[in-house]
Amino acid sequence: MSFYWCVVHNRVETEKDRCPSQNLLGPYGSEAEARSSVDRIKERERRIEEEDARWSGDH
Repeated sequence: MSFYWCVVHNRVETEKDRCPSQNLLGPYGSEAEARSSVDRIKERERRIEEEDARWSGDH
């Protein structure tokens, strides 16, 4: 079974009850992975911003 994170409703959804694809992150292999997807994305964005700042000499 695939799990998705709905960015509109802020919840885990499955194939049976999912929103349109443009509102989803995933698919993920587990409910826990889908639930933590937003945190992983935010952490990745934070690291990229730090790298960009170092590259441009801001830090």
